[in-house]
Amino acid sequence: MTSQQPMHRVSASATAMLPNPSTIKDSPAVERALSRSKVYLLVSWSLLYPEDEEFLDYLRCGEFVEDGRTALDALGVALGADGSQRAKDKLVALKKQLDLVEGLIASECVNWQLSDLQSEHRRVFSNVITLDCPPYETLFGNDHVFAQSHVMGDISGFYKAFGVELSKDIHERLDHLSVEFEFMHFLAYKESYSLCHDGPEKTQIVVEAQKKFVKNHIGRWVPLFCRMLAKKADSGLFKLVADMTADWMEFETAFLAVTPQPYTETDYRPATFSSPEGQTYECGAQDQGNELSMLLNEVGAQSFMDVKEKDKDKDQEEGRPSGTA
Repeated sequence: MTSQQPMHRVSASATAMLPNPSTIKDSPAVERALSRSKVYLLVSWSLLYPEDEEFLDYLRCGEFVEDGRTALDALGVALGADGSQRAKDKLVALKKQLDLVEGLIASECVNWQLSDLQSEHRRVFSNVITLDCPPYETLFGNDHVFAQSHVMGDISGFYKAFGVELSKDIHERLDHLSVEFEFMHFLAYKESYSLCHDGPEKTQIVVEAQKKFVKNHIGRWVPLFCRMLAKKADSGLFKLVADMTADWMEFETAFLAVTPQPYTETDYRPATFSSPEGQTYECGAQDQGNELSMLLNEVGAQSFMDVKEKDKDKDQEEGRPSGTA
């Protein structure tokens, strides 16, 4: 489900389903949904391991910052007088974070090679699942493998309900932050589409799904993860990404009017896995035959990673956003 496309580009299936701009209603609600969708995608992409130079080019040419500012500016206008003061304050903080990213790009990233960005990512996240700042939800607040299975199954249920699954070329876990943020990107975009074409009843279903996913999932573990990431990175790109992500989560909880019960440092008790002989606990990008596969099989979620063409074809016939998100 995780995209490797920059903010100004969308997957082929999504592009085919994009409504003509002339058909989009010029309303603050649509603008808010589209802008939130963009920010989620921007943060999602920034945390993936850079397999090629696409994201580095996106940084160096200035489009990362430009797209972020455009989305935040539009979101601020669309909030108008209806937005809470806390949400507006967080938009100001997010713009300051982008200023810092712009300064880092000008002073350091502009001279980076792909190997430099990859080395920085490995320094912070390592090649195996680091317990200093693991970008996986089920390693937070779940000190037993069966508790992790339950959470993984709930995440899978959200994805299945909206007909999305992991991309075949992205060997990541369902609970990776990039995957969960791209799911929110998809939901926010789907909200904008629904506002224009599906009416209030179906739109409310999408809005409620966003609220539940923030309250029960990313709103609980991402704030602690951001503090851990900022501490591990200490400086540089991923320190700024951590701070920006933390501010974004505070904006989202204020905007959606939800109150998650966030994990604290004392809640961080990752489960200890008993790996089969000769098998190590690595993230899916390195080894698909790991404990994650066992967890998915336990909760019956492996099937969610398979392509389900029936739902996709139905959405495509009706002109709705579908496919891999």
